[in-house]
Amino acid sequence: MAEITAAAVKSLRDKTDLPMMMCKEALKEANGDEAAAMTILAEKAGKKLSKRTENATEEGRIFTAVSDCLKKAVMVEIQCESAPVASGEHLAAFGASLTKQLLDGPGAATADELLDQPNPNGSGTLREAFESLSNRIQEKIVVARVTSAEGPVGIYVHHDGKVGALLEAEGEALDAPVLRDVAMHVAAMRPTVARVEDVDAAKVSEERARLTEEALASGKPQNIVDKIVDGRMSTFFRDEAGVLTEQAFAKDDSKSVKQVLAEAGLKVKSFTLWVLGA
Repeated sequence: MAEITAAAVKSLRDKTDLPMMMCKEALKEANGDEAAAMTILAEKAGKKLSKRTENATEEGRIFTAVSDCLKKAVMVEIQCESAPVASGEHLAAFGASLTKQLLDGPGAATADELLDQPNPNGSGTLREAFESLSNRIQEKIVVARVTSAEGPVGIYVHHDGKVGALLEAEGEALDAPVLRDVAMHVAAMRPTVARVEDVDAAKVSEERARLTEEALASGKPQNIVDKIVDGRMSTFFRDEAGVLTEQAFAKDDSKSVKQVLAEAGLKVKSFTLWVLGA
């Protein structure tokens, strides 16, 4: 049997990112042939990972990136099995590669589409980096979803990486601090839709009819009824429909989100709110 040197084990470890003992055993099994040892390791890692395919991925992190000009932002969710992996440097590095490619590359509508693109922080594709990461960590990892937004953008990720918000606005104030503040508001207040016009029209019509009937039943004249209903609809949009623009701004509840953005020359276009695994 060929002598298995420490240098040979280290070389195989550097190429596969697998534990030293696994590399040493594979070299022994391959009688010192590194190429054969790599094939053995790939088979063993694949078998081990295949046993974890049904495992729950309840941990993970949400990663974001924004362009220097603040005209584009991206968000990626990676799920895994354990908290240590979720907070570890290897997942963070992979998340950074995904967001960089999504931000600077041709774009991607799905995780699979992104994984087939080049790795901007290394050689090969992102899928190859993903497979290397899975082999190294030896637990189930999933690139769950990807998204992007253009225009004046604001991004926010909670400190634990489990809640992320991406705000897309309209206007010229690309660097307005309020953009991040509103993204933070989205993460904290969890609105349902961005604007009044995004609320289901049937629900709006039903609520307006109900409020009108109530107001008329009180004996108020029609011109007063219309004002009463308009005021109550504002409350409906804010509290029941969960409209972002109508909510009291989290950092200054004397103003609505719409008002604080208008002061910066901005309007809400849309938002994306992710809660890990939801």
